[in-house]
Amino acid sequence: MDRRPAGAAVPPGREGNGPVSTPLYQLKAEFFKTLGHPARIRVLELLSEREHAVAEMLPEVGIEPAHLSQQLAVLRRANLVKTRKEGSNVYYSLTSPHVAELLRVARTILSGVLAEQAELLAGLKAAQRETKQP
Repeated sequence: MDRRPAGAAVPPGREGNGPVSTPLYQLKAEFFKTLGHPARIRVLELLSEREHAVAEMLPEVGIEPAHLSQQLAVLRRANLVKTRKEGSNVYYSLTSPHVAELLRVARTILSGVLAEQAELLAGLKAAQRETKQP
């Protein structure tokens, strides 16, 4: 049953009584929200190199064990990492090499943005020096 107030506009693509699907842009936003934590990014960076046991990640990520466990659970629920148990150790790895590729692309984008900002800053400093000279 449609719960919109009488006379409310029906969003495009939602005219029928069929199942309501989530738009791709919304799914992408949720995906990027999952990536929106520094500890989760650091974990994914580590796992881009190779699988890691939780104990190996702790000093690299620099957070409390309980917090790391929470962040790993978020990544598991998002199906970005998978686990394998060996004895008492739990090993984590990426579910897809595309995650590592995404991190590489992000690094490339950020490097370009930072390079442009550095050029702008250098230009501003040069202009400032020129205006101070008699």
